[in-house]
Amino acid sequence: MLLSAQAANRSPLPVSGGLVITTTVETPTSEELNAVERQHAKRWWVLAIIALAQVMVILDATVVNIALPDAQKALGFSDAARQWVVTGYALAFGGLLLLGGRLGDIFGRRNVFLIGLAGFGIFSALGGAAPNYAVLVIARAGQGIFGALLAPATLALLTVTFTDPKERAKAFGIFGGLAGGGGALGLILGGVLTDQLSWRWTLYVNLLIAVPALIAAVRLLAKDRPTEAPGHDIIGSIAVTAGLFSLVYGFANAESNGWTDTWTMVWIAVGFALVAAFALIETRAAHPLLPLRVLADRNRSSSLLSMLLTGGALFGVFLFLTYYLQTGLLYSPTKTGFAFLPMILGMGISIQLGGALLTRVGPRPIVPVGMLLSAVGMLLFTQLELDSSYLTAVLPGLFVTGFGIGLIFAPSIQTAVSGLT
Repeated sequence: MLLSAQAANRSPLPVSGGLVITTTVETPTSEELNAVERQHAKRWWVLAIIALAQVMVILDATVVNIALPDAQKALGFSDAARQWVVTGYALAFGGLLLLGGRLGDIFGRRNVFLIGLAGFGIFSALGGAAPNYAVLVIARAGQGIFGALLAPATLALLTVTFTDPKERAKAFGIFGGLAGGGGALGLILGGVLTDQLSWRWTLYVNLLIAVPALIAAVRLLAKDRPTEAPGHDIIGSIAVTAGLFSLVYGFANAESNGWTDTWTMVWIAVGFALVAAFALIETRAAHPLLPLRVLADRNRSSSLLSMLLTGGALFGVFLFLTYYLQTGLLYSPTKTGFAFLPMILGMGISIQLGGALLTRVGPRPIVPVGMLLSAVGMLLFTQLELDSSYLTAVLPGLFVTGFGIGLIFAPSIQTAVSGLT
């Protein structure tokens, strides 16, 4: 809430010894109070905008997967090159995520959110119109760059928009559901668009989200600027960006060349070394990019670890089950996408349950149950054979995994950002 110096009231404050200190108590004007009330009244519309951006970022991580075979035929690139259409996005997104969060602190969350939406839409259009493989990979990397701006900005906006514990739990429940379900939705949408229109529409579809969200965000999001400009941590930014880039590149290289490949091991080793150097730098930096006190909180660090492990497992399920359904059970792209509906259903049910329990019992008993259920779902997938039945072998694993993930994401996200602004 803004305080007006023009409306300041002076009042005496008695202290010991008979002294009186005159203090200035600033009170907000009626105009400022009305502005705050208007912004508060729009909070659910703000959530809708944030949700749209979240859907777009998460959806784009999977929507292209099912379209890759068609894109490969159209642009004529090799099987070895195909992975970089996916990895290009992950590489840019993962490498620049922390830096994207700092830019929001420097230039304002709203500004970075708007830039992220606009840039994501532009590179989506470029990818949809790509005349060759190189342009497609550049477009995917561009999407990752602006996705790295969007993701931390959406979390920050969500945190400052909802301050009431019950409303915040509900908002984070919706947000967490989209974080988990957006990937599955991307598979469904990717299959339908590829079958009915063209693989290019798996990229063009982002414009249908980005443009309306951008227009609404300009009208609804309140302007914000940090009261005190944060300092820069240039060395830390370089170290963590290069470290995350090296790790993602090394893991991607392992897919094509194996874990024992020399360059795979070099990239991964360099990545871990740079991340370790970043941690050391942050203990000495005047304005650390990631203050280590943030990770010193046991609840927060546990929540971040649970989201990391769950996110990795979730996208592994998306990738391998997509190939299994299309090459093993010979499903069409559309049928493959809709085959993931039980996972979305499981998430939807558990998100509602988790949201209701979160304010009563806290995240501690909810998240471990979700982890256990997700592990059971993964265990069911290990029993798949080439002649397995979808109804008896795939569907149960999808529902149980989705139910477990729904219990993890919303409580973990809220706990991870609790107390941060």
